[in-house]
Amino acid sequence: MHKTVLSLATAAALAVPMLAAAQSAPAPSSPVAGNMSLVSEYRFRGIDQTFGKPALQGGFDYAHASGVYLGNWNSNVNPTAGFNGANLEMDFYGGWKKAFGDFGVDLGAIFYWYPGSDPKVDNKEIYLGGSWKTLSAKYYHSIDDYFSVPDTKNSWYLDFSFTHDFGGGWGLVAHYGIFEFKNIDNGDYNDWKLGVTKDIGGWVFGAAYVDTDAKGDCGAGEPYCFFNPVGKSRDAGKATIVFSVAKTF
Repeated sequence: MHKTVLSLATAAALAVPMLAAAQSAPAPSSPVAGNMSLVSEYRFRGIDQTFGKPALQGGFDYAHASGVYLGNWNSNVNPTAGFNGANLEMDFYGGWKKAFGDFGVDLGAIFYWYPGSDPKVDNKEIYLGGSWKTLSAKYYHSIDDYFSVPDTKNSWYLDFSFTHDFGGGWGLVAHYGIFEFKNIDNGDYNDWKLGVTKDIGGWVFGAAYVDTDAKGDCGAGEPYCFFNPVGKSRDAGKATIVFSVAKTF
């Protein structure tokens, strides 16, 4: 497959840093909760989605007492960083999650849509997650061609996460991910993140180190190297610091 087309779909496939928060059930006091954030760079599963530029993101969740939930999450993306001309990502998801003491389970499905992409870019995944206290793991499995890349059905991603509350509004977030891109040379990779957060009056400020082993020579057809219209290349998997501010309401 042509490198540019693959990069476009790959970027789409690797794009939602706030998704874990967006899929969390709202506080029991209200069945509906909203979220918004501003990030210095949009990284999804470790891969740059905005060609190093900031992103404005937000969405909402509805949670029923039974554990059933529905939600939507959105972000701007760079049309030259993997989305066939689209500059917006819209995610729609639903599922069921329940806590059993310190243990929790979460299962559902998510649809990633990039309106205006031509050729069309989208993705459908099912997921299953489990948690114990502040440790969690979630497995995502594509049920169609992964972000419209031909012959990539059954690609998967495994997310391991850990959080810790230091008190005083300070928190720690850590993540490790494993991705298998079916039938794509050099497509498999691992990513990791380590960051701190500070809650100030309900606004959560964050800084996180994000890195991957999805690095390579941009001149050698690597799937995680993107090019803008003037031919400037960007290694989308290289290490960076992502700054963020987020609010739920």
